[in-house]
Amino acid sequence: MITYILLLVVGFVILIKGADVFVDGASSVAGNFRVSKMLIGLTIVAFGTSAPEFAVSVKSLMNGSGDMVLGNVIGSNILNILLILGVSSMFHSLKVKDNTVKKELPITLLMTAIFTVLLSDKLFDKGFNNTFTRSDGIVILLFFLVFIYYLIKMARNKIDKKQDEKYMSMKKAIIFTILGLVAIIVGSNLVVENASGLARIIGVSEKMIALTVIALGTSLPELVTSVTATRKGEYDIAIGNVVGSNIFNIGMVIGIPIALLGGIQQISINYIDLTTMIASALLLFIFSYNDKKISKYEGSVFLIIFLVYYGYVIYRG
Repeated sequence: MITYILLLVVGFVILIKGADVFVDGASSVAGNFRVSKMLIGLTIVAFGTSAPEFAVSVKSLMNGSGDMVLGNVIGSNILNILLILGVSSMFHSLKVKDNTVKKELPITLLMTAIFTVLLSDKLFDKGFNNTFTRSDGIVILLFFLVFIYYLIKMARNKIDKKQDEKYMSMKKAIIFTILGLVAIIVGSNLVVENASGLARIIGVSEKMIALTVIALGTSLPELVTSVTATRKGEYDIAIGNVVGSNIFNIGMVIGIPIALLGGIQQISINYIDLTTMIASALLLFIFSYNDKKISKYEGSVFLIIFLVYYGYVIYRG
């Protein structure tokens, strides 16, 4: 058991550091091609912070661990809003840009709602079991591609003609990108295999491990980024990091692997998990819409819901 825990920790360290190296390398590759900073931040960095979840999902799906795939995404999206924004708002109220309230947050809510509906076959017809098919993955992927188109169009309208930031050389950037991807793959293998082994030993479900340990571990890049950004007064980065990551989690982490590798036939994710996920996205939109910020009080509400939900998950497990 101790070996599983140690290897799980090692896997997380490799996974998170790999994502960090990948983001640095990929950003420099884009920078050398004079791509706008906004496009770099909204696409490459968002992909980089979601890369651990993506790697874990692909590995889990190939191993036939469907609950780990869904638990990873659902748990990460819940953690991103309730824990990360909750903790970040304790340092300072988070100001939310008007464009984020009118466009990015509604897209987040829409993607979350579609994902929830596609997972709830039994809710609409008692004769069906809840499944997530390749067709469902393609639907998610299509909506995700619309979001990518929106990002590219927005970035084109706000291209920075001057880029003062210095990037690493192209050769070094490519090496960093490749090394980062290798580390992500190695780390994801360690996380999935040892998390599954740990679940078997202590007698809990893979879903619970995915909702808690794996979701928290793969959300660490977002947590560190948002808290650091908040302390530096970069509130739009703190919010954008979470919003972008949640959309990428649904569109990329679930949509792409399912569309390519096939669906999940047996789902044990329940409606408490799905309700918490969509309620979190809805609360984020409501809090931001009211006064264009997330106050410490509203952040406290996030943290209370987080503690109640995860208390339930642990008790149930």
